[in-house]
Amino acid sequence: MKAIDPPDAAVPARLLPARGAGWLTLFYKELLRFWKVSFQTVLAPVLTALLYLLIFSHVLESHVSVFGGRVSYTAFLIPGLVMMAVLQNAFANSSSSMIQSKITGNLIFVLLTPLSPLDMFAAYVLGAMVRGLVVGLGVFVVTLAFAPIAPAQPLWALAFALLGSAILGVLGLIAGIWSDKFDQLAAFQNFVIMPLTFLSGVFYSIHSLPPFWQTLSHFNPFFYMIDGFRYGFFGLSDIAPATSLAIVVFFCAALSAVTLVLLKRGYKLRH
Repeated sequence: MKAIDPPDAAVPARLLPARGAGWLTLFYKELLRFWKVSFQTVLAPVLTALLYLLIFSHVLESHVSVFGGRVSYTAFLIPGLVMMAVLQNAFANSSSSMIQSKITGNLIFVLLTPLSPLDMFAAYVLGAMVRGLVVGLGVFVVTLAFAPIAPAQPLWALAFALLGSAILGVLGLIAGIWSDKFDQLAAFQNFVIMPLTFLSGVFYSIHSLPPFWQTLSHFNPFFYMIDGFRYGFFGLSDIAPATSLAIVVFFCAALSAVTLVLLKRGYKLRH
């Protein structure tokens, strides 16, 4: 009896997808998803950050002293706005992608593919990181006209930008998995992400706060991302950068582990 060849035997090897490359296709789809509407996903956040800079620097420049007067308030504000843009847009990308796929029903086409939970995790989170970093770079370039600054410790700034965008990309994925409708996702963003972002020291140094609020700020993981990123620009920070880096790495690892478990179990993904 003639042996039956496996289905792929008649297909030239050069036409077969490379093993383990499926996540790259999903990653590419995530990039196209935000880039095709870049006016909304990139330019709009850059404009919003620019308006924050214009308003706060105009009103508070002569009234707020940071780092003992060694840094102008406008210059102090720029890294905070850049990092805020990175965090918010990384969260928005992964969370909106997941919830839209669930509501429209096209998530099934991702689940039917031979993608592992790690493949899905990598594609969604890396896509979110790219969007966050692109918007952050746009904010930085635009704000240079108001206070030309350059990173004094560029590797520190890059490390916190990458880790911060990764953490918010993971949080966005968790929010998208947990939410069943846009209202729930909006509640997560409005009552968790926005307060933690605005109370993280974007617009102020925590040393200007009363003791109670200073202590409370140390329980906000976003504070360590902002403070560490700002250290990369000025070599000055409210907390030792090594401490901030350790805390941020811990949160990134812990949230990543939780997300991988959710993806592996198909929590709210397979009904």
